[in-house]
Amino acid sequence: MAKNLLVSNPLTPQISTPNPNKPKSRILRHLPVTCSTAIPKSTSPKQRLLTLISDEDRGVKTLKNAAKRSEITAAIDDISELGKGTVTTGDSLSATWRLLWTTEKEQLFIIEKAGIFGTRAGDVLQVIDVGKGVLNNVITFPPDGVFFVRSTIEVASAQRVNFRFTSAVLRGKGWEVPLPPFGQGW
Repeated sequence: MAKNLLVSNPLTPQISTPNPNKPKSRILRHLPVTCSTAIPKSTSPKQRLLTLISDEDRGVKTLKNAAKRSEITAAIDDISELGKGTVTTGDSLSATWRLLWTTEKEQLFIIEKAGIFGTRAGDVLQVIDVGKGVLNNVITFPPDGVFFVRSTIEVASAQRVNFRFTSAVLRGKGWEVPLPPFGQGW
């Protein structure tokens, strides 16, 4: 299963389907992340992970570096262990999340190959509303493009949400291509 590191934006308390052609600037805030080759032992697990992923281009560089990928996934597993037994699928999951790192190959392909369309990948977001059973994935391509995937979600346990893609669309300035949705997972 793909590993994702998503960070919530505290400035978006309610969930709404974003207008993919005009993302709100408050959603696009950058998080401060530092880069270091040596991570002190006293560093918190979260800060250690953020340091490890800070120069990995959301996972694109990690595709070619198995040792770094293993180090990052071990750090994610360490944080998961700290949260064992807590509820992570409640209302606090409902937010707009910004993708910082992933092993999900399709997302990484789109991020890496954005130059084919004469652009670059902008922010990569997940908008989750547990109460409504909705998860939307959004990859922006500034200034006018977006890849938007809608999904339904169902809480499976205190720490797991199942999803199923329901629709997908690739939009640019003045054009739109609907794509067949495929995929499900947790």
